Amino acid sequence: MEPKKEKSSTESDTPATTSAIAKKAQQLEQKIKKLRMELEQKTSSKEKKIKAPSKKEEKKIKVPSKKEEKKTKAPSKKEEKKIKEELEKEEPKTYEEELEEQLTDEEIQNFQIEKMDMEKLTNKVCDIVAKYETDGMLQSELWKKLKLTSRDGSRLALKLERLGIISREKILEKGRWTYKLIIKRTPVSTESIEDAPCLTCPVEQKCSLEGEISPLTCQLIEDWVLIEINKSKK
Repeated sequence: MEPKKEKSSTESDTPATTSAIAKKAQQLEQKIKKLRMELEQKTSSKEKKIKAPSKKEEKKIKVPSKKEEKKTKAPSKKEEKKIKEELEKEEPKTYEEELEEQLTDEEIQNFQIEKMDMEKLTNKVCDIVAKYETDGMLQSELWKKLKLTSRDGSRLALKLERLGIISREKILEKGRWTYKLIIKRTPVSTESIEDAPCLTCPVEQKCSLEGEISPLTCQLIEDWVLIEINKSKK
């Protein structure tokens, strides 16, 4: 009989070693999964820390409520009026405001400066103020140009405002409250044609652009225009 062959150590250990290796592989896989899970949790928690603000931070970044929006809103017309009235109370009264309180509407509208043609004066005021257009001019500067006292000038300004010829805008100038005058409408005047030769011309009916007597060749008109130009320069 043939003697029984003894199993080599390698052959006998094979199933045991394979199972051990498999277990180790499983353990390694589980460790890798755990590590991955831990890494994912750490990264997600970091992201949360960066992205999600705390409750305190949320309160700071909080969208303003409707009540808060109303507080920050632009004031209404009524509120603006109240603010303006309060400011006016704090401001000292100007000379014009004191005059308005003292004088009646009739006294203002019927105001006359002694020995002065009020129509001519009104036209002169309009001519000067109109040059400043919407910017207006300080009334003190206008009174100096017209050589008027502040009393007469102030009354005249009130009169022209009531007539709708000018508007007055209260401003603070060099620490003092005064008014800026702005033209509203220029009054119609016949002053510019009062001395025109055409009004008293004996041959006015025969005058025409193409006739023998024509405004294009009229010496009287030429002389009158030159006189008016010289007047305006003075």
